[in-house]
Amino acid sequence: MSEAMSVQTTPALTLIRALGVVSAVCGLIIVGTYEGTLPAADANRRIATERAVFKVLPQAKSIVEYAVLPEGGIAPAKGGGEGGGGLKFYAAYDEAGKLAGVAAEGAAKGYADTVRVMFGYEVTCQCVVGIGVVSMRETPGIGDKITTDKDFLANFKALDVKLTADMKALANEVKVVKHGTKSQPWQIDAISGATITSRAVGKGINDTAKALLPQLVPNLEKLKVKS
Repeated sequence: MSEAMSVQTTPALTLIRALGVVSAVCGLIIVGTYEGTLPAADANRRIATERAVFKVLPQAKSIVEYAVLPEGGIAPAKGGGEGGGGLKFYAAYDEAGKLAGVAAEGAAKGYADTVRVMFGYEVTCQCVVGIGVVSMRETPGIGDKITTDKDFLANFKALDVKLTADMKALANEVKVVKHGTKSQPWQIDAISGATITSRAVGKGINDTAKALLPQLVPNLEKLKVKS
């Protein structure tokens, strides 16, 4: 009886062992590939981010990464240390080393996937002065009009993101309105036929501005001259 059971179970055990070995080898290959390509992927993301910052703040010649601290305030971003885990933003400087503006990323769910945009913030007007797409998978010819539609892009020449007098919140939340109905400087005129993607851009900017600006604006002196 035991010999019969041994004959019957051996093929199954052999198969299980073989699958285990294959799984282990595949796991090692995946981990090795990930670790091997991670530096290149990080470098590509950094380059893409820098390009987006320079696009929305074309007067900038250099940038320094900062972060909002968990306890409030801002500090230079350092992996794993001070300023390592908070909301990131970029202080941009001109040729003379003076602050030319601030750039930050906003993200929200679009029609197909998350729409990520970089927006430039101008200190003097307390307004958004440009946007650039970091990543998106919206429908070609429809959702991707946020990068080409002149009327839509005009919303971001001076989009109002001023704070309240106590600097603790946005005076007016950024809102996307039906195409052709914009009446306030904090509103975004949506693209006809691409309202969902337009709303994703607006929500991404609004959510980041709400979290960032009450911490940034009271601490602008820390950014005025490149350290």
